[in-house]
Amino acid sequence: MKKILEFKDVSLNYFTLESETRALENITFDINEGEFVSIVGPSGCGKTTILSLIAGLIKPSSGEIKLYSNSDHACGYMFQRDLLFEWRNIEQNITLGLETQHKKTKENVAYIKELATKYGLGDFLKHYPNQLSGGMRQRVALIRTLALKPDILLLDEPFSALDFQTRLNVCDDVYEIIKKEKKTAILVTHDISEAISMSDRIIILSKRPAKVKQIMDIELNTFTPFQRREKPTFSKYFEKIWKEMNSDEEKK
Repeated sequence: MKKILEFKDVSLNYFTLESETRALENITFDINEGEFVSIVGPSGCGKTTILSLIAGLIKPSSGEIKLYSNSDHACGYMFQRDLLFEWRNIEQNITLGLETQHKKTKENVAYIKELATKYGLGDFLKHYPNQLSGGMRQRVALIRTLALKPDILLLDEPFSALDFQTRLNVCDDVYEIIKKEKKTAILVTHDISEAISMSDRIIILSKRPAKVKQIMDIELNTFTPFQRREKPTFSKYFEKIWKEMNSDEEKK
């Protein structure tokens, strides 16, 4: 498989007038094209910080980050909330990125409308966000992110605002779209079950300053996220990850 992203001994310090805080310490991992990788770890350990580093929003204090992309829009970011503009209809929302990047060509608009139709939103393009369910709104947010054809999708707890039943359905929807469009995805989540249900691999971080404790392969690749949850090995993965994440507390 072709490598698309590499972190090599990446550390990050935050500075204030009074102090210096070590957020990340010698983080090393790589991501291959087409992989779905999740990052889990204790609350506040720096999971979202890693996404910000990948997106180039902040720079590491030391170490090296390599993004192997020929695209001028290598990363697409999907946030915790869908951030749809309520006064714009769905078509206007999904083409927003094209507008801001001055790429709203006939070809790009046709591409994004084709995606919307392909994934069940074709009849809702003239609707407004408040007319859609939470799951459909997240689908709109994902298609808006895909409009600029990024190589890597950065998913920052995109299902956390949804109720449990909706989350299960949306996980299947988002996973299907990402796999069919052959995108690489990196998901940050506090939900171990969610990570197992969607991932090819899971990066487990320690408490701050975050280090990589383990990178675990998830061998359930032929099933949908919902189907994975029903497999006997699912609970075994959960137990291993839970123990690894809480091993620091057990040592105290």
